[in-house]
Amino acid sequence: MTTPERRLADLFVEMGNTHNPDLVDRFVAEAYINHNDFVSDGREANRQFWTAFYTGLPDVSVTMEDLIVSGDRVVGRFTYRGTHTGDLLGIPASGASVEMRSIDIWRVKDGMFVEHWDELNLMQVFQQVGALPPLGGPEARA
Repeated sequence: MTTPERRLADLFVEMGNTHNPDLVDRFVAEAYINHNDFVSDGREANRQFWTAFYTGLPDVSVTMEDLIVSGDRVVGRFTYRGTHTGDLLGIPASGASVEMRSIDIWRVKDGMFVEHWDELNLMQVFQQVGALPPLGGPEARA
């Protein structure tokens, strides 16, 4: 049986795989609080972020690796894979393949996500697109 909380997470994945940021209307509350430095609070800021994200990674696909629902919390572990062919977080297109992982925690109220926290492997993403050098010294870059 699919719970309402699971349906919200499924809509998030659907948005990621269809590249349709307007789907936020179905799972993000108007007064959404986002604890992420790249995304301001509110549904519209969320829509704007995803529109820009799909510009940077237009072929991105999203896989839900795990989902845990407990009380008013939904916790998901996701993997994003795509090609960096447009501006991404201010980084010009590199043509590089990108794999980004996230762990997202949402608070649910009245059938919508109302608050969000996440952890991302951004250092590795920035290394993948050439914005940061690989770690490990010169022998790691050879």
